[in-house]
Amino acid sequence: MLKDFAISIVKTLRQKGFQAYLVGGCVRDLLLEREPADYDVATSATPAQVMKIFPESYGVGAQFGVVLVPVPEDQRTSAEENATPKSHAVEVATFRSDHGYSDGRRPDEVRFSQDPREDVARRDFTINGMLLDPLTNEVLDFVGGQQDLAAGIIRTIGDPELRFAEDKLRMLRAVRFAARFEYEIEADTLASIQHRVQEIQLVSRERVRDELTRMLTEGHARRAYLLLDESGLLRQVLPEISAMKGVEQPPEFHPEGDVFAHTLLLLDHLPSPCPPTLAWGALLHDVGKPATFRRAPDRIRFDDHVDVGVKIAEEICQRLRFSNDDAKQVLALVDNHMRFGHVTRMKESTLKKFLRLPGFEEHLALHRADSLASHRNLSTYEVIQKKLTEIPPQEIRPTPLMTGDDLIGAGYVPGPKFREILEAVEDAQLEGRVLSHNDAFEFVKREFPV
Repeated sequence: MLKDFAISIVKTLRQKGFQAYLVGGCVRDLLLEREPADYDVATSATPAQVMKIFPESYGVGAQFGVVLVPVPEDQRTSAEENATPKSHAVEVATFRSDHGYSDGRRPDEVRFSQDPREDVARRDFTINGMLLDPLTNEVLDFVGGQQDLAAGIIRTIGDPELRFAEDKLRMLRAVRFAARFEYEIEADTLASIQHRVQEIQLVSRERVRDELTRMLTEGHARRAYLLLDESGLLRQVLPEISAMKGVEQPPEFHPEGDVFAHTLLLLDHLPSPCPPTLAWGALLHDVGKPATFRRAPDRIRFDDHVDVGVKIAEEICQRLRFSNDDAKQVLALVDNHMRFGHVTRMKESTLKKFLRLPGFEEHLALHRADSLASHRNLSTYEVIQKKLTEIPPQEIRPTPLMTGDDLIGAGYVPGPKFREILEAVEDAQLEGRVLSHNDAFEFVKREFPV
């Protein structure tokens, strides 16, 4: 177990004459009686001394005093073995003070220290700045972290202007922690975010994307995005979502309110844990509505909002440097979310092709959340669930009864027509009108004579 291994590192460092404590988020989570995702150790030992004591360790930021000590393979649980490297290693960091942050992310100079007070003074928030002696369970709290935990407050350690100047990403992290723990952001901390909000543009797109993804998938997405809006960060990092505010919707279909209210309410209905692509598809599913809003004589309309939304979502995925695979799934979710309204009128072949979309379980989860955040009618969701139970997988994705080589062998000349013929054969197969190889040949000869 990772906790036991982290405690053993503390014991070993103590036996060698060094100070050592658990530090940071793991201390916060232990005090909240939550299971930490990872464990960090802070010590007076230098990186070189840590690596000498633990020969299997390796530096991941030795210039900043950070070393990873991996859990021996025979001590790893199956979950730790299959997870990220950080989840089967303990980060050991030397006490330090940081000086100068000219790039708004990393210190220009690091000075190793023997004083844990100096080390916690450079950290981000009070609730993340406590040390724990796991041998005595004594908490070393030099920053008021326990008091803020009890009060439910996110507060920077020291001057918020200085903390956010050091690392601009901390503005997003403040929002994420406040949402995750359902805490309030302390007034001066929030005011500093609002004052420096434009500086978030200096943070790399990948780091911004990762923080936004965590907000979407940690189970408190609606709260997180309301805080992003209140802080002014939303307009900076996702202006397309901010643009949803005040965009009316037809009340007969959306009694919950405007596009922004609907989208945030939808986030409340996402499954937990939530795949990142589903979360982003949910956030962006109606991103095309602000640009296509039209007040027609009969009702409010959003003509072509899906097509427009796909283009906007593609721009966002490119801007935030999504992987090609993730972007493809997010765009597919946006592109297909309105098709559920046609399910009961679909031909059998069309329905089966719809059901075999890659990652269809995410499409269905988005439809369910979309319905619960508007009209609350789950009849279509229930129809599809029934279809998925009734139709065997091999009937949704059957082995093709005819190939291009078969067509050539039957005397057809290769060309654009091949695709039309093969698609027609597949549709007939999916609808049960063609059941065998011979049936397929007869169908082609009848429908597409040479």
